[in-house]
Amino acid sequence: MNKHQKDMFGINMKEWCRNHEAYVLAAPPSEELLAVHREKIGFLQHERLVHLIVTVMVVFVELFVVDLVVLHPELGVVPAIVMLGLAILLGFYFYHYFFLENTVQRWYKIADELREKLN
Repeated sequence: MNKHQKDMFGINMKEWCRNHEAYVLAAPPSEELLAVHREKIGFLQHERLVHLIVTVMVVFVELFVVDLVVLHPELGVVPAIVMLGLAILLGFYFYHYFFLENTVQRWYKIADELREKLN
């Protein structure tokens, strides 16, 4: 199986971040390394923004379903099951979003340290 087939359904973000961070911390400081690191920060910022938008949209849907459960109990158990499923999904979204947020902030610090070493 070639590399592109392995990644055809997306990449493992944690592994991608871990590999890049290990590379940056092990490589000798250079302008090229800083440029590559800044480019990767941009990729991660985009990923973080997309996850923030999706998370906020799922929160709104969850609030709507909670409203249905509380104000319309005659609808039965289905909205409650949907509410529980969305709550679990939100837990995973929050976990991943905070991973992205903390990684971006750590990478900002690494970029500052690279810049200091180059000056």
